[in-house]
Amino acid sequence: MQRRTFLQGTAAAGVVGTAGCLGFGDSNPDVALAEPDREYTSEELPYPAWGERVPAVTLPDPIGGGEVSTRSVERPALYTFFYSHCNTVCPVLIQSMRNVQTHSIESEYADEVAFFPVTFDPERDDADRLETYAGEMNVALDAGNWHFLRPASVERAKATVEEQFGVTFERTHPDEMDMYMFAHSAMTYLVNADGYVERAYRTDSPDPERVIDDLETVRNG
Repeated sequence: MQRRTFLQGTAAAGVVGTAGCLGFGDSNPDVALAEPDREYTSEELPYPAWGERVPAVTLPDPIGGGEVSTRSVERPALYTFFYSHCNTVCPVLIQSMRNVQTHSIESEYADEVAFFPVTFDPERDDADRLETYAGEMNVALDAGNWHFLRPASVERAKATVEEQFGVTFERTHPDEMDMYMFAHSAMTYLVNADGYVERAYRTDSPDPERVIDDLETVRNG
């Protein structure tokens, strides 16, 4: 389903995915986490939210080879959206996800979770660049649970990241065109093994401890 997208301040909207339980007594058999405290229902939000299916997309894994289908992962997964030349929000998003990966390795559940950062800059973020970026961000590619995903084209990136996942991005136009940047929103999704959204953390600095706690509930759910 194609969704409306919007560009808002992430700080104000971050409460949507991270607040506590409403306590209405309602439950959803498709998810392990309680419904978040929020003003709107999932159906009213312009992005996939609690209890909804993750968008059905298939994206190339440029480093590992092959492709990843979002509804065939069969283990809890975290998704975020970035570009490697970003020097503001994206490093924080990747660092937060990497901290969760580190916890999964140290706590010996690395094979029970997957990490999928999706680039929306396929023109520059090829396999070599992403492998270099992984080293810069201290990502453990050898753990086997971290997979950068790269849409095949700019058009595919728009159709996937913006239209399906609700993460807006707009390219800037500096004098040196090879150094273009993006204005973009921020989102990290926690999706369970059955492909349902457990949390949509709409913030540019997801709290790793919060994500780890939520992930533990989902893993044991």
